[in-house]
Amino acid sequence: MKLELVSFAICPFVQRAVIALKEKQVDFDITYIDLENPPAWFKLISPFGKVPLLKIDNEVLFESAIINEYLDEVYPPMLHPNDPLERAKHRGWIEFGSNLLFEQFKAVMATDEDAFQQQCEVLGGHFARVAQVVSDGPYFMGEQFSLLDTAYAPFFMRFEILKKHSEDLEDLLPTNLGVWGKALLQRESVSQSVVDDFEERFIRFGKSKGSFILADA
Repeated sequence: MKLELVSFAICPFVQRAVIALKEKQVDFDITYIDLENPPAWFKLISPFGKVPLLKIDNEVLFESAIINEYLDEVYPPMLHPNDPLERAKHRGWIEFGSNLLFEQFKAVMATDEDAFQQQCEVLGGHFARVAQVVSDGPYFMGEQFSLLDTAYAPFFMRFEILKKHSEDLEDLLPTNLGVWGKALLQRESVSQSVVDDFEERFIRFGKSKGSFILADA
């Protein structure tokens, strides 16, 4: 089967699928589009008008969690836990990670300090919740890298960039989440899951939207 990911270069949800594909050493192509001016063919095959899309020959999958579930069922090694209950719990925390990415995006898009600080408080509350269930490291389950780890790695990559522009963020992250994030960012599948100039593109996008935290970047 020929696999093609349709992507926006700084989209964290596409990055989840790229990490999974690289972990499984599956060959794939990737096509980048401008989400603010998408091509006509994209509108025809994307029900929500969002990325990622995974084209499998003539079929199309959408939504990152669905795409990664499919990849995990078809291509070894399996990254989800074997136990059905643990697998279901991981799915729940993957959904939690999706919400965490949205809250992070709100922080990036905050246009003044008050709005940014308010959003940091929201993030702090989310950190406290997930910190209760993370293992002692290096990954969510311990030594085993899982599909859940692919879901959180994009958050930590962006958080690392944001920390360069706000010293307060360093103290916001609980110690065990910091250990987890560092381990994820050191993994080859994660470091190679974005375009070479990702940080520059990420900052440029934020500044174009009036981001407070990235204004002086």
